[in-house]
Amino acid sequence: MTAAGLRDVDLDGLVVRGAVEIERTSRGLRPHRLPAWARVQVPDTFMAQTSAESAGVRLAFRTAATTIELDVSARRMAPDEASVLPPSRYALTVDGAVAAEADAPAGTRYLFSFEDPSGRVVEGPSTRVRFSHLRAVETEYELWMPYTDAVEILAVRADAPLAPPAARGAVRWVHHGSSISHGYRAESTTGTWPVVAALDTGVAVTNLGFSGSAMLDPFTARTIRDQPADLISLKIGINLVNGDAMRMRAFRPAVDGFLDTIREGHPSTPIVVVSPIYCAPVELAAGPTVQDPTRPYEWSVAGGTEADVAVGKLSLGAIRSALAEIVERRSAADPNLSYVDGLRLYGADDCARMPLPDNLHPGPDVQRLIGERFADLVLRPLLNEVR
Repeated sequence: MTAAGLRDVDLDGLVVRGAVEIERTSRGLRPHRLPAWARVQVPDTFMAQTSAESAGVRLAFRTAATTIELDVSARRMAPDEASVLPPSRYALTVDGAVAAEADAPAGTRYLFSFEDPSGRVVEGPSTRVRFSHLRAVETEYELWMPYTDAVEILAVRADAPLAPPAARGAVRWVHHGSSISHGYRAESTTGTWPVVAALDTGVAVTNLGFSGSAMLDPFTARTIRDQPADLISLKIGINLVNGDAMRMRAFRPAVDGFLDTIREGHPSTPIVVVSPIYCAPVELAAGPTVQDPTRPYEWSVAGGTEADVAVGKLSLGAIRSALAEIVERRSAADPNLSYVDGLRLYGADDCARMPLPDNLHPGPDVQRLIGERFADLVLRPLLNEVR
């Protein structure tokens, strides 16, 4: 027992949810959202960090502890060594509601900017995260890591034992998407739209949302193929436009191939293909998305034109039409495949009253709106089928 009356918790007995692989390091536990074989295929330094970040990763346990502490080594993306970073937010939830939150700095920096994409790591101190004044009755908690940080768990302490959570048989939902699904601009992991939807419906989410990296990568499809899942959703499109990464000729067979790979491991699991939410600059014009040089703040504009779309480049409107057609064709032989138009989650009318702060990414209000709508449009109807 420590001087403060807290007992060390055996890390090997911890239940980690929302990760596809748990690495036992020399110092502790490192949850991963891609398996080791896939991580070596990651093609750039940006995805190396964002795929390592802890979107949707949480510990699950039962305890009557009034105080819980974590020591973590947290790594956060930063443009340089001197910039002031906002604190990272950890959260405890009970029965789908946030019961406590704690902010802590990330000690290590992953240096990245589009001017200098080196991905150099500047090591820093470990961080202590503390929750206190919890209720002294046995309670089931989930402790959510910050979606902004790659987290290695070094130690856990509490003033009462931590036991594994009760078996609950929750529906397992695997989701893949872009920075919007990862949670960029949300206030915390529990405010990211996939977690909002999961907490609202009681499903167990694994969030494979990778900022800037929903590119129909084959290693991502194989990762999803190999995960246990009762529901799978795939939000496809915006990153392909952001990066001007494909033309329509390549896009259509890439979507088919992505779905074919997932179906190898999930022949009858419900799969929902979700097209992009509204993003004004690239609704009709082609990507890439670029920063408006006339503004002193982040503001995305289209780097292509409508004429580019006519010769095969991708806009969001073109992607929506293609996805709807692909799903319609495939669903004739695959009744468990369905399509949701992303404009039903956030459309032009929503943008008029709840604009995107940088003309590309949802703010906290829209993250919550998308989560609530996804829960109603997709999760609840499908839950009625799989339960």
